[in-house]
Amino acid sequence: ALIVLVIGVYTGGWFYAASLLKERTLTLLGSQEKAGVLAECTDAEYRGYPFRIGLFCSKVSVDDRNNGVSAAFGSLRSAAQVYAPQHVVWELDGPSEIRTSHGLSISSEWESMVSSLTAKGRGVERSSTVISALQSAIVSSATGQTFNFAAGETEMHLRQNGADLDAAMTVTNASLTGGNLPQGLPALTTSADVTLTGKAGLIDGSDRNVSLYGAEGEIRNLSADLGEGRLISLSGPFSFTADGRLNGKMKLRVEKLEAWKQSLETIIPGIGPMLNNATNMLSALGGGDRASIDFTIKNGKVLVGGFIAIGEIPPI
Repeated sequence: ALIVLVIGVYTGGWFYAASLLKERTLTLLGSQEKAGVLAECTDAEYRGYPFRIGLFCSKVSVDDRNNGVSAAFGSLRSAAQVYAPQHVVWELDGPSEIRTSHGLSISSEWESMVSSLTAKGRGVERSSTVISALQSAIVSSATGQTFNFAAGETEMHLRQNGADLDAAMTVTNASLTGGNLPQGLPALTTSADVTLTGKAGLIDGSDRNVSLYGAEGEIRNLSADLGEGRLISLSGPFSFTADGRLNGKMKLRVEKLEAWKQSLETIIPGIGPMLNNATNMLSALGGGDRASIDFTIKNGKVLVGGFIAIGEIPPI
């Protein structure tokens, strides 16, 4: 009798909690409309009895009127153990469609998108996401350009580090085609490890300013790997002015200079003379087939040695 009573109380409590969570979820989504964000979880319901509880939606859509961004996705499935509700695992199905008021449209499909997040209070403390076999078509109605992006696997990690936000990302076997891009670009692996100062609120929703204007942080590593030792990496502190100009002190490292030169000559016809000059300069700075160079960026101007201008980066 005691076992039956416990089961009955637990069952009633689980379904009561599920109905309460559903009500609060719909209320929360509706409350975002005051902030200019309309979010919808179609056919929302909680499942997972007896040991899990999770939100299921047949379709997810978001319309951010303030920033002029709308997005639509396939079905959503999530789950958390009843004894650890702060740790949530979720899956999202494609296809997806993202549009902006500037005429940018991104259509994507993938084999699987799986994510794990740890909640803290009302927000998210850390999150990890893995996307397999991602394919995206990027279209700009403003310029008429079209690009196709594909990646074997995309892995993203976010975490709060005090008041700062740590972000890491790895994209393997990535390729970009279309537009005015050179033909025959090889697939590469890219990775980034960045800290944004004072931006911990971006992950839990307390900071709604997603713009990089006025932001600062540090690039611990930003690299591109073409394989066979052809590696280029960038690191150093950076900041953006209020009008989007970049400032920073960076270190550039290049491995296999001659191999990079040969690869780029194959991809971009007629670039040989410029590559020869660049390779000779980098080789002199680093010695041999590798190079390491420190440079400064002041209001978008790239300076070597503190005063020799070699280029300019336009504002974001």
